[in-house]
Amino acid sequence: MKTTDIDTLLIENYLGLIKNLSPNAKRNLIKKLTKTLTLNFSDKEKSVKDAFGAWESKKSADEIIVELRNSRNLNRIVEQF
Repeated sequence: MKTTDIDTLLIENYLGLIKNLSPNAKRNLIKKLTKTLTLNFSDKEKSVKDAFGAWESKKSADEIIVELRNSRNLNRIVEQF
């Protein structure tokens, strides 16, 4: 199935769901859909950062690596069979 076929199928299914909505609800939906079309790239980039977080530190990468390695506790116990 092609992407356009899937998109068309999804649109038809959504139309079936929203056809019984009130006119106000439909207008509200149109406003929200329109906002998704007018988002600029920086808004999308910001939302990705918000979703996944970002590491912010004034330390260099090497300093962070050294700190992580020094904080490790290796308590490996190998059991005998």
